[in-house]
Amino acid sequence: MSTTFRSCFVPTGFILGYIAYLLLGALVFSAIERPVEETLKSDLSSLKAEFLNLSCVNATALETFLEKVLQANKYGVSVLENATLPTNWDLASALFFANTMVTTVGYGHSTPLSDEGKAFSIVYALIGVPFTMLVLTACVQRLMHPLTYGPISICQRRAGLQPRTASVVHFIVLLFLVVLGFFVVPALVFSTIEETWSFLDSFYFCFISLCTIGLGDFVPAEKPGQRLRALYKISVMVYLFVGLMVMFLVLRTFHKLADVHGWTAFFQLPSYEEEDEDREPIIEQEPDDESPEAEKASVKPLDPSSQVSYNSINR
Repeated sequence: MSTTFRSCFVPTGFILGYIAYLLLGALVFSAIERPVEETLKSDLSSLKAEFLNLSCVNATALETFLEKVLQANKYGVSVLENATLPTNWDLASALFFANTMVTTVGYGHSTPLSDEGKAFSIVYALIGVPFTMLVLTACVQRLMHPLTYGPISICQRRAGLQPRTASVVHFIVLLFLVVLGFFVVPALVFSTIEETWSFLDSFYFCFISLCTIGLGDFVPAEKPGQRLRALYKISVMVYLFVGLMVMFLVLRTFHKLADVHGWTAFFQLPSYEEEDEDREPIIEQEPDDESPEAEKASVKPLDPSSQVSYNSINR
């Protein structure tokens, strides 16, 4: 396969595969969710009709009231007495909102109400999103050596594994630890704290959050009467930041794995290269101020008698 043909064939194949994957997802979601949606619509229509028959409220007034309620609920304000929090913009809640914005998780449970807040959100995200990516990249780059290069090197030296085998073993172990430490265990914790969440709901929340999808159907610390609500929200913030860092680390490790196995070259993707800033020279080089005569002398072959050999070492 020629290089020119591959350079056109590979991106085209990726695009077609991506479109097919989207169509598959659309068909599956439509088949699963549409019957549930129809059932919910039918239940709501029946409930609305029953309410109108038992009250003196007309349909127009009810529609107006429901529109107001839904509009307020979109901004995180509820009319239910047992679901109303003191405010959605106390320090802990505002800090949680800022964190979900700059990490691009964006649950959407609280949104700016004023035009000033919307304008500030644009400026804040414009600076905060790249800054967050910069912080995550810098942290992950420092973690690559102790958590990726180091373990792979140990597998090669102590277990005698080849580079490809060592990289696969390391990635499997890393992936297992990440799933256990950032999905399974947090899901158990969330399902215990959030009484209405099942383990599947909690695991789903962890996955949606750490993949920065943030659908907003599950948001922690929104239960009325939540104990230590501020501390809980800050703890979730720490979990999100560290979790995103670990997910980035997994992606970088997989990129390194693909590079070792030659997948990046096959698909003509950029190969993984270790940044120069992490390669600290053992001996600092002196400035090159030698004269031309010294440079010529440095390139002359050495006298074999002047070279150090094993026999020249004092015993």
